[in-house]
Amino acid sequence: MGQRGEILEFQGQYRFLSNFWSVDICYEGKVYPSVEHAYQAAKVLDEAVRESICRCHTPRRAKQLGRCMPLRPGWEEMKADIMLELLRLKFAFYDLGMLLLATEDAVLEEGNWWGDTYWGVCPSGSGNGENMLGRLLMQVREELKEVLAPEEAKSGPPKTLRGEVELE
Repeated sequence: MGQRGEILEFQGQYRFLSNFWSVDICYEGKVYPSVEHAYQAAKVLDEAVRESICRCHTPRRAKQLGRCMPLRPGWEEMKADIMLELLRLKFAFYDLGMLLLATEDAVLEEGNWWGDTYWGVCPSGSGNGENMLGRLLMQVREELKEVLAPEEAKSGPPKTLRGEVELE
């Protein structure tokens, strides 16, 4: 963790914040082995291409394949919303949700060396970038805090991590 309560890279003990983290993501009826796989598949509408991306052995390979495909219409306008949906699915898993909550109020920054200034910051800690992934992760963390607030502080029936009402 950085000096001012910042997590500047999704490595080491914070690797679970990475989209490359292995976790089954059920998106649009298909189970992908990581958020990265699901995100890259969402870029296209062709089911055969989506299946090829899903079958990639690593998130890195899924990313490479996704970058070679023509983007679906309107992708640039929808990509952040799709990422938010995928992150919500990922952190709906109790253990991952608890790890995200354990970051408390730390600023989450997807620091990188490969020049991605939309999803992250390059170089790490420089402030050069939109850090959209970090911002979306902090949003999901705030949503989880609300879902997991003490019962007396909530109104209405308890909710699951997925935001569904829990029936007794």
